[in-house]
This record gives sequence, C-alpha cells and structure tokens, in this order.
Amino acid sequence: MNDIAYTEEELTELDRIARQIDIDAPADRVWDLVVRPGWYINDGEVDPAGQDVRQEGDVTVIREAGSGDYRFSTVELDKPRYAAFRWLSAPHRKEATGSTLVEFWIDERPGGVTLRVVESGFSGLSEDPAVWLKERAGNDKGWLEELAAGKAYVEKTAAAPRP
Repeated sequence: MNDIAYTEEELTELDRIARQIDIDAPADRVWDLVVRPGWYINDGEVDPAGQDVRQEGDVTVIREAGSGDYRFSTVELDKPRYAAFRWLSAPHRKEATGSTLVEFWIDERPGGVTLRVVESGFSGLSEDPAVWLKERAGNDKGWLEELAAGKAYVEKTAAAPRP
C-alpha cells in the first residue's frame, strides 16, 4: 500500500470510523432506512427498489449489479434508536477474512435527528495492516457519501405520506 509506519496507538485509532449527519426527519423515518442491512451499498443514491436482497438463513445478501454479493448479519435492533450489523463480506474484500461491525444511533434534536455511524473492527480483516487500512480508507470516504445519500433519501420520503 505505502511505506508509512504506524504506531500501535495510531493503528488502534484507525480501527474504527465514526461519522454523523443531521437529518430533518422524524426518528421513525430514519429508522426505516437504517434497519435495512446494507442500505449504504449503492451508487450514491439510496434506492431500496433497485436492490436485489435475499435471506440465506440469518444472513442478508445484497447483490449489486456489476460488483457482486455483500453479506450482513443483524446483531441488534433497538427501535428506533440503535441498529447494529456485522458486515461479513464484500466483493472487493478479496484479501480480507474477517468482518466489521456497523452501528447506527438515531438521536433526536430540534427539527429532526442526528444519525451517527461507527464502523469498527478493521484490524480483524487481516493480519496485514496494509490490507485492512486500504479497506478502511475506502469506507472512510464512503461513509461521508452514504450518509449524505441517506439524508437525501429520508428527507425526500419524510415529506411523502406513509402507505
């Protein structure tokens, strides 16, 4: 990957990504988004109807056209405040063997909610830091994009009446 050497303390800090975004919508609408494993697997726009989702026992599999299968297991759901999923595999994780934990918190604030996400456990993807740091780098940027896509989706659907 590169020739940068990290201390153990720096690697421990890099083992997780934390991001947040304010969404002008009620908690139950944001919950409808985060409760779906892998809603953040997309091309920059959340489109639940466009995802090929199937269950294989306790594992949710999302087939993304052109890239392949992403696998998730649900760890915990505490409606409408907390959801946690284990990201088991992805097509680009060819050298990785472990999984990461993706946790969402929905905190009410005036005018809407703050959605927080923490993805952790990158160091468990490989014994080689270069492998898991590469995975982390892509997700670090990706969470900024996916939270923005989630915000746009929820705020658009929050204005629509519920079926």
